[in-house]
Amino acid sequence: MHLARRGARISLFTCLSITSVAAYADDTSTQNQSPKNWADEGWHVVVGGGAADIPKYPGSSSRRSVVVPVVSATYGRYFLGGVPGSGSPAGLGFYMHQDSHWRLGMSFAYDFVQPRKASDDARLRGLGDIKRTAHATAFASYTAGWLTVRGNVASDIAGNHQGTTASLDLEGKYRVTDKLTLQAGPGVTWANSQYNQTFFGVDATQSLHSGYAIYTPKSGIQSLRFSVGADYRISDRWSAGVRATAAQLQGDAADSPIVEKKMQNIYSVYTFYRF
Repeated sequence: MHLARRGARISLFTCLSITSVAAYADDTSTQNQSPKNWADEGWHVVVGGGAADIPKYPGSSSRRSVVVPVVSATYGRYFLGGVPGSGSPAGLGFYMHQDSHWRLGMSFAYDFVQPRKASDDARLRGLGDIKRTAHATAFASYTAGWLTVRGNVASDIAGNHQGTTASLDLEGKYRVTDKLTLQAGPGVTWANSQYNQTFFGVDATQSLHSGYAIYTPKSGIQSLRFSVGADYRISDRWSAGVRATAAQLQGDAADSPIVEKKMQNIYSVYTFYRF
């Protein structure tokens, strides 16, 4: 493994892992907000960074280490940065509703790095690059005591063939001490045929240049995952944590000729400062 010197390609799995960090930062900075006091709330800003060990691309057996920024800023019902509960590590959005249990919102984001380049791995040669695009995401979460349910639907709104995905995650939290909190839970992601074709398919032109047979994946469950993590509050403003996610490719995505390994694990460490 090596620490990436340039902007690394970030997969959907990595985004989900990164935004779990953003969601935690956002939860701690907005947990006292309600629809009644949104207009009176000032800025809540979280900045930090970390490192993640990830697959080179979805389905790769090779890995790379990347530096990951953690940024979240909220002002009343509006936010900038990590999108809680979505697959986007950076976005601009707003909460349509928030109370002691529910949080509903929308966000808009642009890929800050290119999703995939043919030069990333020998198995991708001849497949071409996947272009950056803009995404719109609708997300919701429900918290009851120690359990949170998060869901989102994200779509490519710039016409760059990244399709639509839908994700659902359950997260249980256990506060060991006032400073240490543990989390764990399963998740599932569904992807439509356009998304799967872009990231796992092989069209006629790609087949000619790569030597792979034409492969046209359909819509369906793309991955199942289970995540565990720990967050430690160092002080009132500083926090640190670790995350590990085991994701198993499913269905047509798992059967793609570019997939070397169906199990896609992600490990990350991070720290952030709350203003």
